[in-house]
Amino acid sequence: MEKKNVTVVAKTDGPEYKGVKALPFIIGNETFEKLGTIGTISNLLVYLTSVFNMSSISATNLVNIFNGTCNFGTLVGAFLSDTYFGRYKMLGFASVSSVLGMAMLTLTAAIPALHPPSCEADNSKCVGPTTEQIIILLAGFGLLVVGASGIRPCNLAFGADQFDPNTESGKRGIDGFFNWYYFTFTFAVMVSLTIIVYIQSNINWALGLGIPAFLMFLSCAFFFVGKRMYVMILPQGSPLTRIAQVLVAANKKRQMDLPDEPWESLFDYISPSSINLKLHYTQQFRFLNKAAIITPEDHIKSDGSASNPWRLCSIQQVEEMKCVIRVFPIWISGVIYYTILNQMLTYVVFQATQADRRVGNGSFKIPAASYAVFQMLSITIWIPIYDRILIPSLRKITKRQDGITILQKMGVGVVIGIATMIISGIVENWRRKVALTKPIAGVAARKGNISSLNACWLIPQMVLSGVSEAFTVIAEVEFFYKQFPEDMRSFAGSVLFCGFAMSSYLSSFMISIVHRVTRNNASGGGNWLDQDLNKARLDYFYYLIAALEIINFGYFLICAKWYKYKGAQGESNEDVAMEEIKSKTHLV
Repeated sequence: MEKKNVTVVAKTDGPEYKGVKALPFIIGNETFEKLGTIGTISNLLVYLTSVFNMSSISATNLVNIFNGTCNFGTLVGAFLSDTYFGRYKMLGFASVSSVLGMAMLTLTAAIPALHPPSCEADNSKCVGPTTEQIIILLAGFGLLVVGASGIRPCNLAFGADQFDPNTESGKRGIDGFFNWYYFTFTFAVMVSLTIIVYIQSNINWALGLGIPAFLMFLSCAFFFVGKRMYVMILPQGSPLTRIAQVLVAANKKRQMDLPDEPWESLFDYISPSSINLKLHYTQQFRFLNKAAIITPEDHIKSDGSASNPWRLCSIQQVEEMKCVIRVFPIWISGVIYYTILNQMLTYVVFQATQADRRVGNGSFKIPAASYAVFQMLSITIWIPIYDRILIPSLRKITKRQDGITILQKMGVGVVIGIATMIISGIVENWRRKVALTKPIAGVAARKGNISSLNACWLIPQMVLSGVSEAFTVIAEVEFFYKQFPEDMRSFAGSVLFCGFAMSSYLSSFMISIVHRVTRNNASGGGNWLDQDLNKARLDYFYYLIAALEIINFGYFLICAKWYKYKGAQGESNEDVAMEEIKSKTHLV
């Protein structure tokens, strides 16, 4: 969609692309934004349970809902950006909202009246938050949701807008921007999950939240200072409208029969400014093809377009919608897969809290939330190994330029994810046994004894989770980018985040159900998700997710076998004609 927008603006306003000159402002904005938010979001579980005295179930559900709403909100952000405001205004508004949200979150830690008093050491006196304290906390979360909804779907595309995609130097600049973006993202994650998380957990929460708030302010400053350097693409309308037009037109003509040779007589029009790949007539979802049937009531303009697109759509428009529909079953499989990543970001923190986090024999402890850094490290290390070593070897075997297909890459990631949950269950079972038989003498957490098993045993599952994510999530990014119509790539990015959102809600639902079913189940080992993990059976919960992922893998294989890649060699007209005849004679 970006290329189309740039072309339109170039014809009317003649933008002067600053390219690399605009890059420091955008990269600076991205770096400080990630520094300001990632560490805080990763450590929210600890903050809610230690400062707001929430139960682990309530805190986990709140974090899942928060993350889910942030991701789901990207669909709204992308729609508003493409249809009304443009990326610059959306990013500016969202950045200010994030600053205010971080500031409000900082106040909840700095002002004693905005959070409950600390619990007694023996947990005999532990008061939860008041209604007013919860309202202020949720208001801060709400501002952060608005910020994330606007920043996530627009930041990469806005950076790419600064380069002319019609020149070689511009194309190289876009590639360079993406490289710098992912480098700064990794750097920000490392700093956030180590230094900022350590300050929050071991020094002072007000200072630990105040620093990210200040960094987020710097992010805003960098963004607005570079205003005169930016190419600002005007909104060109949402592709969601075209999808709605196909549905409405097909419904209006649902009683009509398709012609004998539909590829010859259906309405076939492509806008001269369209950047979308020409798509041929297909048999899948035949009922949608009726949207392109030309009737006496339909009128064609002098330029060849339909006068009423809500009644008559081109077959190209119909096939573009089919691309979106075909992606949906794969997207569902991804939603279920993401539950693995959710557990690595939530319950691993609780596991680390009740494990020995000391480094050597000293008093220094690794913050519980910092173990997520090993997941990011494994991604960073694995990607060049995959690109430089594994792909060349696979090319020799498969004779494919990319080694394996996108869907095959996803499948490998799902299998590794299943192994991740099984190993997580084994490690948790071990941690729990050691905690019950050999706890650290004289040390106890507010929710139970500390296992003398070193928390470094959590690293293997984090590494496996990272490798799994490197396969599946990166493959999904590529999948959505390539399989959606070319002018729907911003929307494709939002679909990915919506998958994360639905997975967060699914994880929250699963946790609530498991907690409700097992809390009074003495024969099944008690509450699987008890506050004290030494009394819980978190390993059973991990095995349950592994079983769910095995079922999901079977579903994914069925979808992958059915799926046809966009732009792949399709059926000939003769083949389509034969299928039409068979369908009318009820042979298929």
